[in-house]
Amino acid sequence: MNTPVTEAELQAWVDGRLPPERRGAVEAHLAQHPADMARLQAYRGQNAALHALFDPLLARPVPPAMAAAAAAPTSTPAAAASAPGRARRPAWPPMLRAAAMLALTLAGGAAGWLLHGAADHGTPAQLADAALRADDAALPRRAALAHAVYAPEVRHPVEVGADQQAHLVAWLSKRLGAPLKPPQLAALGYALEGGRLLPGHSGPVAQFMYRDNGGARLTLYVSTEQAHGKETGFRFAQEGQVGVFYWIDGRFGYALSGNLDKAALAAVANAVYAQLEPAD
Repeated sequence: MNTPVTEAELQAWVDGRLPPERRGAVEAHLAQHPADMARLQAYRGQNAALHALFDPLLARPVPPAMAAAAAAPTSTPAAAASAPGRARRPAWPPMLRAAAMLALTLAGGAAGWLLHGAADHGTPAQLADAALRADDAALPRRAALAHAVYAPEVRHPVEVGADQQAHLVAWLSKRLGAPLKPPQLAALGYALEGGRLLPGHSGPVAQFMYRDNGGARLTLYVSTEQAHGKETGFRFAQEGQVGVFYWIDGRFGYALSGNLDKAALAAVANAVYAQLEPAD
């Protein structure tokens, strides 16, 4: 009796966790459903991009202070009960605390490493400067991650397509509380494909996606979270296989991401930079 293929089995196929006895049925299903095959291949592409982006970070040695905190013994119930006026909290086992710290390190990315260095030499001025540098460093990391997640998408790369550009720009401008102007890159062979709203560190950010005739995609990440009002020139970051040119103009942060070599991406980034008016 033929058992229908489930979505859970399709996801297991993506992750390489499908039981051998079901592989034939799933592959037969995919051969008959090309839309599912395209969707799952896109998921596999996202997985590969995320590994390329974060595996180098996971390979770095854990800072001594973090390793010591993860290995510290948990509080005993008796010690917790003896503290007057203090509510009991469940003690995390060391391995669980280490996993949580790793998740926070991934979420913070480069920002966590910068602040770790400043915390060991803790003057207020140094901490403030480190916070600004961490904020700047987090911009390309978040932009590259968003690019790695959505650029491989086949069916849903954007929320609103370029055929509704006026609506897209008005919607994203309203959500970010600032007028946005997606650059026009047709002269360089890239057409606006659309855009989407993304969660940022402390509020919404916008992502505009561009595509050339060969299917290669670029994304422009626009944030209004740079509250310190500074300006920076062009900077380049390599996050795994994703190159990012980024800059800060007042409270605006811009990051152009793509799987291009540095020179090719720089040419597009210069065109983007030239079209974006300075923020008020």
